[in-house]
Amino acid sequence: MRRDIFQAIADPTRRAIILLIASQAMTPNAIAEHFDTTRQAISKHLHILVECELVRQDHQGREIYYRLELTKMKEIDQWLDQFRKLWESRFNELDNVLATLKNDRK
Repeated sequence: MRRDIFQAIADPTRRAIILLIASQAMTPNAIAEHFDTTRQAISKHLHILVECELVRQDHQGREIYYRLELTKMKEIDQWLDQFRKLWESRFNELDNVLATLKNDRK
């Protein structure tokens, strides 16, 4: 079963991993140092992130570095954008109602 990106970001630990590697690539050990969990648990989270293509592995010598895959992050942003537009529209309508109520009081 292939997971999708939304299953990947549903877990708080995976979201925290994404935040960690957003600015720089990190090895699994460096990532694991930031969590109070086993290295194996972090590896499982990384495996899911790689499977969902949110993170990619780069081999540099004997080390594996995990990097954020920005194109997949854009996919999440595009999905969220529809809700952003909906809420902006609703807030604009609320602003208009409040402005009308304020003008009616004068």
